[in-house]
Amino acid sequence: MDQRSSASVESGSLTYPQWQLALKRLLDFVAALLLLIVVSPFWLLIVLWIRSDSEGPAIFTQTRVGLEGKPYTIYKFRTMVQNAEALIKDKLEQVNDLETFVFQEKDDPRITRSGHFLRKTSLDELPQLLNILFGNMSLVGPRPEVPEIAKLYTPQQRRRLNVLPGVTGLAQVNGRSELTLGETMNFDLEYVETWSFWLDLKILWKTVFVVFTGKGAY
Repeated sequence: MDQRSSASVESGSLTYPQWQLALKRLLDFVAALLLLIVVSPFWLLIVLWIRSDSEGPAIFTQTRVGLEGKPYTIYKFRTMVQNAEALIKDKLEQVNDLETFVFQEKDDPRITRSGHFLRKTSLDELPQLLNILFGNMSLVGPRPEVPEIAKLYTPQQRRRLNVLPGVTGLAQVNGRSELTLGETMNFDLEYVETWSFWLDLKILWKTVFVVFTGKGAY
């Protein structure tokens, strides 16, 4: 988010209070830094587990579309077989209905044994704390989108690019992987159009319960 010195910041036709944006960035940076320090002992264990479970690097990188449509590299622990991205590219190139498209299916054979656990517990998202520190993601925001899907956005759907993508968001606390892309997008647009710092806090609180129950994660 563009945090200028004015009392509020315009994002498209939306206006957000500057002081709330400043609080959001402060929370993002401090929380990401503290969490990285806390989880650092487990980071190495996760890396070793992934490497012993399947061939390939432990950290998965991919280009996503961020604020104002600018591309950035997202970091996650790898939960799929090494050539999974090549397999899904064919699927993405055939997408013509954003409303019903589903990214993840239950019992996806591409997911590794360690990957099932990491996804269920959301531990695969931990490397995104680096994205938050770098300033290209937030703790809360719309789902980080792949370029193949973003290029199909309507003008209305592009409004979700008016804010930083997030590790969690309204969609993540209302169904996660069980949602279609259309349903996820509706939650993201609702977030963008009703955003406040207090909404972020509410979503973070709900995220704690969602992660512990594992609901909608696979």
